[in-house]
Amino acid sequence: MAFRTEKDTMGEVQVPATAYYGAQTQRSIENFKIAQDTNKMPKEIIKAFAYLKKAAGITNCQLGVLAQEKSDLIGKVCDEILEGKLDAEFPLVVWQTGSGTQSNMNVNEVVAYRAHVINGGQLTDKEKFIHPNDDVNKSQSSNDTFPTAMHIAAYKMLVDVTIPGVKKLRDTLAAKSKEYMHVVKIGRTHFMDATPLTVGQELSGYVSQLDHGLRALNNTLAHLSELALGGTAVGTGINTPKGYDVKVAENIAALTGLPFITAENKFESLAAHDAIVETHGALKMIAVSLMKIANDIRMLSSGPRSGIGEMFIPDNEPGSSIMPGKVNPTQCEALTMIAAQVMGNDVTIGIGGSNGHFELNVFKPVMIFNFLHSARLIGEGCVSFNDKCAVGLAPIEENIAKHVNNSLMLVTSLNTKIGYYKAAEIAQTAHKQGKTLKQTAIDLGYVTAEEFDAWVKPADMVGELK
Repeated sequence: MAFRTEKDTMGEVQVPATAYYGAQTQRSIENFKIAQDTNKMPKEIIKAFAYLKKAAGITNCQLGVLAQEKSDLIGKVCDEILEGKLDAEFPLVVWQTGSGTQSNMNVNEVVAYRAHVINGGQLTDKEKFIHPNDDVNKSQSSNDTFPTAMHIAAYKMLVDVTIPGVKKLRDTLAAKSKEYMHVVKIGRTHFMDATPLTVGQELSGYVSQLDHGLRALNNTLAHLSELALGGTAVGTGINTPKGYDVKVAENIAALTGLPFITAENKFESLAAHDAIVETHGALKMIAVSLMKIANDIRMLSSGPRSGIGEMFIPDNEPGSSIMPGKVNPTQCEALTMIAAQVMGNDVTIGIGGSNGHFELNVFKPVMIFNFLHSARLIGEGCVSFNDKCAVGLAPIEENIAKHVNNSLMLVTSLNTKIGYYKAAEIAQTAHKQGKTLKQTAIDLGYVTAEEFDAWVKPADMVGELK
């Protein structure tokens, strides 16, 4: 491989001859050889940097501290980054400085050197038309650019992937709930028989869980929309022109089409990442809901002959390499694994958020790495579960009816007629003797056949149907 010599404040470094990055990026490659194949800085962060660097160039030009020609060149390179044309120029891993300085400089170098080449220069030129620090990073610090990129990437992932995915599953379950609202089934508490409800009522609980989760997630977006850019090193805004923070946030909002604003308090937005913690808390809430929903569905569909067998789910692929014809609830299993991963990610984010010391939090890369992982998993996981499982969900009414009619807990409807203790005696005796509730109640002399038929009606035990 051919190399060229680049220089930073610490001296000379050999960089691949055709790379658009410079000395600081190369130093990070050499100093952090940690999971370089699998844990690169997320592409969403790199694209978020492209938005903010372009916006910063525009703002600096508008405020008279950067030439129009340089602003335009910075914008052109940022557009190339957003189009994915320069993906290979961002090789750094998450496991670097906790402020994300090396990734900020990686972007600064790529933008500056690519802009220099677009302008007619060569990578080997000692002096370049655009400087990584003085031009691309003008009015900025890694301490305010990286948290800004975190918020841009997180917000975009939520509105582009997570929320649409959860809503898609929610809407399918809502339609199924309405469709099967009158199918009476036996309820279960403590894994034991309980009083009846309908399939639609059971599904409506899942819909409500996802409604609350979406509401919680949307309620966090206002905090996540606040951008740290303009706080520079410690939140004071040193080396920025007057009005820069408000203007640059407006330009980012215009470029992304999202409602970003400048953070009211830059000290908070640099030293703490409570917005990330808060929003991921809502993602964890959704993960907890998805764990319950997927587990319920796989247990209700268990069998097909020796399990509960009340719910049909689509057969998607063979389930065993040794047992012919076996089919497993794979979408349920995938979604529950996703839920477990998100809960684990939340632990890391909580620890990271708690480690803001003095004027800077230095767990930024790992926090956004886990956040984006969770947000994508939930969004895409819900779509997969929806398309390959939920849309084909249907009650197996023959089995449902058998379980309802066989349940001892129908005796609950006799409580108000003959009292709790007599009703309990009927249930316990019927279970021990292997008889039906009706026959046992009659044998004990507590009700007549006519009274039992009039009082014990599963369809009348499910409450008001909506």
